Amino acid sequence: MTYEHRLHLQGEADTTALGERLSLWARPGMVVLLQGDLGSGKSTLARAFIRRLMNSDKESDIPSPTFSLIQVYDDTRVPVFHADLYRLSAQSEVDELGLQTLLTTHCGLVEWPERQSRALSPDVLHITLSGRGDRRTAHVLAEGSWASALNRDQELQHFLTTTPHANSRRHFFEGDASARRYERIIAPNGDMVLLMDMPQRPDGPPVKDGRPYSQIAHLAENITSVVAINRHLVSLGYSAPRILHADLQRGLALIEPLGFNVYATMTRAGLDMHEALGEAAAVLAHMATQNWPRQPEAAPGVFHTLHDYDEQAQLIEVDLLPCWYIPFMRDIEATSEQRESFADVWSRVLPLAKPQTPQWTIRDFHSPNLLWIPERVGLKRVGIIDSQDAVMGHPAYDLVSMAQDARVDVPEALEDFIIQQYIALRQRQGTFDVDAFMTAYAVLGAQRSTKILGIFARLNKRDGKPGYLKHMPRVKQYLIRNLRHKALQPLQQWHLTHTPDLFS
Repeated sequence: MTYEHRLHLQGEADTTALGERLSLWARPGMVVLLQGDLGSGKSTLARAFIRRLMNSDKESDIPSPTFSLIQVYDDTRVPVFHADLYRLSAQSEVDELGLQTLLTTHCGLVEWPERQSRALSPDVLHITLSGRGDRRTAHVLAEGSWASALNRDQELQHFLTTTPHANSRRHFFEGDASARRYERIIAPNGDMVLLMDMPQRPDGPPVKDGRPYSQIAHLAENITSVVAINRHLVSLGYSAPRILHADLQRGLALIEPLGFNVYATMTRAGLDMHEALGEAAAVLAHMATQNWPRQPEAAPGVFHTLHDYDEQAQLIEVDLLPCWYIPFMRDIEATSEQRESFADVWSRVLPLAKPQTPQWTIRDFHSPNLLWIPERVGLKRVGIIDSQDAVMGHPAYDLVSMAQDARVDVPEALEDFIIQQYIALRQRQGTFDVDAFMTAYAVLGAQRSTKILGIFARLNKRDGKPGYLKHMPRVKQYLIRNLRHKALQPLQQWHLTHTPDLFS
């Protein structure tokens, strides 16, 4: 795939805007090759690109690499380097800069790339600038990941022209462990909305019965799930982001921002979370009283189906532990006997967590996806995001997701507070079997911890994202905590036999 376009730039402002827009797609390994005569705007574009990665408007932060040859920025959103090869005359001199090594961890901007005779990366963006002053032209030719990014960028720009935000500025907001990404869209008057970029999920390789993992685990395939689920949650009075504009076919939506008081950030800041967590438990207790549809509507005549969180889905998730966690811990593949015996144990304990009346289970009801909105009233003070993977399941799953949070420490005393708040509210609603609920809580807590250990190991090994490994010790402790329940003795014995390091 390639992308080619010719732009007419009205002076420095347009050149700066182009650099800022390109920075939205920066990733390690991607390189921008800037060609053009002196004064054509190469440095202006490079500075704008880097400045936006720094979230800074200070030009003084971006020194020219004319004399140093290369400037490296490690503390930007994406590590980036800026090289100027004008004064070099031989490939050996270029090699001494170590650009290809840097590209394993950084995005690169290279002025005067014609001094480089070897290809630096398959993910390359060629920009040739010509003209001066208010009459400049940029010839853009993209290959590899840059081509995919700029084709998608063109779709985003077109989508924005169909909304009141055609002239708003785009700022990178965040990406996550999935393919979703977000931008902040800021209008000239300062008003902000969020752009969700969620293209159709491609099918992965078949892992069982000819089906990919995402299908068996009932993961969201497209943005229709987000729109349908959020709209229904809002209709019931919960603080999910309102959908302002959506293009279901292209996987794009403008959504309401719910603020920046993220539970995870508040917890890491040392704030007292009892009120916020207690209110989130109240939201879950209230959700247990609702009659949840299996097919909420995303648009007239367009529905999203919520599947049962069935045994097949739960088993494929726990299989991530022998598939990824055991090789990570021991540097050796799990045996077929280990995988089969593990699945057999889980098949015996999962029925203990089968709901009598399935309800919407968000699955990621935890601190990164909960926001505190103190200016609202009652249950509306809890913002709920990333609900697209919701299924029909047991109410204990979301409670344990929050009370045994994978991203932040939840001491047992605080976990007990959350549980007791929830139980008290459920008991006020009518008959509530506490023992059965707590058994399901332990089973689903162990299932979730097991899945997460496998996911974090997979993110490290397959996706090159080692940052998640720092959460593993916490998740291991949650798993051990759940294995204390008498119903999970067979699972505890399996771990003592096959993964004794879990307890060390």
